[in-house]
Amino acid sequence: MNTTMASTYRSNKIHPLKLTLWVGIGSIIMMFASLTSAFVVRRAAGNWYEFKLPDLFFINTVVLVLSSVALQLSYNAFKRSEALAYRRWMVVTFILGWLFVILQYQGWILMNAAGATFTINPSSSFIYLISGVHAAHVLGGIVALVVAMVFAFRLPVKPTPRRLMRFELVLQYWHFVDILWIYLIIFFALYL
Repeated sequence: MNTTMASTYRSNKIHPLKLTLWVGIGSIIMMFASLTSAFVVRRAAGNWYEFKLPDLFFINTVVLVLSSVALQLSYNAFKRSEALAYRRWMVVTFILGWLFVILQYQGWILMNAAGATFTINPSSSFIYLISGVHAAHVLGGIVALVVAMVFAFRLPVKPTPRRLMRFELVLQYWHFVDILWIYLIIFFALYL
């Protein structure tokens, strides 16, 4: 193989960390596809308690979308070496991520108060389970954000290929949990 072909081959390969992330995302997609499929199958079996999903779940969707926008703004600022905007938008993302988890918990409290408890019926149990597993994935993203924030505040703002790759991994995962939640909230709205 000549050097031009070898360099082209190397430049077209997917970075192993990105491949690992995408495989993980694929696994998470399969898990949520299974959960939502089980929801549909169980709903068709009857004995299904219908209730209105609290509006807080829809407000929560806006919070998560805004957090994704904020992290994208942080990434864009990092690429331009704009330290203040890079750090500020990352902190905003962190706060909005926690706000999503807190509002999710508040939504569960509202469901419980409306009689849709975890054990009353499979319909509410599925909502708690699916939204809870999603919230756990958001918490995982928050852990990744904390690590990214340590880099943001401890190291000089220098968008090296390695640091860009790390940030891209966090960004892609965060966008993924955002898109996943949008899918879930639409699913809940259609099938509850």
